[in-house]
Amino acid sequence: MNETIKVLTTRRSVRKFKSDPVPEKVLDEILTAGMYAPTGMGQQSPIIIVITDPEVRAEVSELNAEIAGMSGDPFYGAPVILLVAAKKRPTDVYDGTCVISNLMNAAWSLGVGSCWIHRAKEELESEWGKKLLAKLGIEGEYVGVGHVALGYPDGEIAAPKPRKSDWVYRV
Repeated sequence: MNETIKVLTTRRSVRKFKSDPVPEKVLDEILTAGMYAPTGMGQQSPIIIVITDPEVRAEVSELNAEIAGMSGDPFYGAPVILLVAAKKRPTDVYDGTCVISNLMNAAWSLGVGSCWIHRAKEELESEWGKKLLAKLGIEGEYVGVGHVALGYPDGEIAAPKPRKSDWVYRV
């Protein structure tokens, strides 16, 4: 089987991560894949905010859990959180979604687990999110699209569910 197809058909969401850091070289390869995601009219509206600082990671975890109405870490202990946002435009969410997909598939190809976590929109609309963007010098109106929790899987990876029979229609 082609290696790309193998990655796409075997990737699974990871919901328990080891605390081991993702090496910078590996993280840079994953980020490069995100930067080459397709975007509407090639406008490259998304940005990726890499969160590895323990204090900032704890803040975003607490805020995300609060938004979700839950307790605990919504990022499953992942040592890296990638917050994907996109400059407001007609294709912002679509562009950010392509970035997230590329990030997760690239991570898997390099032996790194991932999980898409929601509520980035609400985070960036909050005072915390506005302060984060300002602190990073990010100007303009951005919409939070999602997060990618990244790290090395801790435990077995679930087998894929059988594909539904009515997925594809041909005309």
